Amino acid sequence: MTGNTEVVVVGGGYAGVMAANRLTRRDDVTVTLINARPNFVERIRLHQLVGGSDDAVVDYREVLAEGVRLVVDTVTRIDAAERCVTLAGGDTVGYDYLVYAVGSGSADPRVPGAAEFAYPIASLEEAQRLRPVLDAAPATAAVTVVGAGPTGIETAAELAEQGRTVTLVCGGVLGPYLHPRGRRSVARRLAKLGVTVLDGPDTKVTAVTRDAVRLNGGRTVPSRVIIWTAGFGVPDLAARSGLSTDALGRLLTDETLTSVDDARIVAAGDSAAPSDLPLRMSCQAAMPLGARAADTVLARIAGEQPSTLNQVFAGQCISLGRRAGIFQFAHRYDVALWFHIDGRPGARLKEFVCRGIVKHLTDEAHKPGSYSLHRVSGGAKRRQLLQAKRGETLATR
Repeated sequence: MTGNTEVVVVGGGYAGVMAANRLTRRDDVTVTLINARPNFVERIRLHQLVGGSDDAVVDYREVLAEGVRLVVDTVTRIDAAERCVTLAGGDTVGYDYLVYAVGSGSADPRVPGAAEFAYPIASLEEAQRLRPVLDAAPATAAVTVVGAGPTGIETAAELAEQGRTVTLVCGGVLGPYLHPRGRRSVARRLAKLGVTVLDGPDTKVTAVTRDAVRLNGGRTVPSRVIIWTAGFGVPDLAARSGLSTDALGRLLTDETLTSVDDARIVAAGDSAAPSDLPLRMSCQAAMPLGARAADTVLARIAGEQPSTLNQVFAGQCISLGRRAGIFQFAHRYDVALWFHIDGRPGARLKEFVCRGIVKHLTDEAHKPGSYSLHRVSGGAKRRQLLQAKRGETLATR
């Protein structure tokens, strides 16, 4: 120990890096970031890695403050009583405060055959594993993408733009988040690229084989390569460590992002469930949550009362190949509006957003405390949801 307040950040994604950088505001705080990889992964570019237009990796030296110590390892257990974490390599690291920012990954597919024959792409390693499979497949080989959220749409468009024969199996609605106008725009772009879109109630996948996807409507879709983008899961580190989690495994916190079990543990990003009302899994939520988590820790160190969550959203940004995209605007409480920007302007806006995210992290590294989007007003809807939830809880007692 250095005599400083020791803060350990577990997870080096969007939320973890933002939190670690912001924590360096105080000279008497020592920050250690523990991450399984030596490089920062741009998860919002993993579909580009699959398509070959980007490696989706940034050197930590570009986005991490110089004062942050990077430990490349995996945390296997958090001992809240002893205030230390155990690493896969066998070492332990002590802390005064811990920021839990382990992120999310592919959900465990319960569809028979999916785990054996489909390729998930929610992590760097998964996307890298898929690349040689696609490279080895003939250009005319049938590719099926399962899941019609942003990752599925972006992957289908990326590959179709390269001339691949792509079928997008929605399992329901194409782009569930999108406003109907935005959805029609995406559908037109996918049709122009030659993507076969299978949507509606009869498109839920019931089985995956080595060379086909079977749907609940009775249809079989022949496939040489099957890419699985349906759903996200979170690591079970919190549950394994005896901490309270929601049904998915996200760490339960209050509105200051403090664990309901331990005031020394604060959560951020996809693995956080504030008031059991988690936000949409996205880097759009992760970075403000990372900043809020850091502010909570800094407030506690200073003996002050931490501020509560005040999260707002702008919408959803989806690339549709390298030459088109869509920015779906939304209410601040994360419900899509009728307005969107698509086509080439949409592609330029998506790229601007992607570059801007890295710039936010870099700016925070160079000038801790400069990020302020987590303080934008607009949390009234969340307060209403909280009041309704508390009212329901009281009514059932």
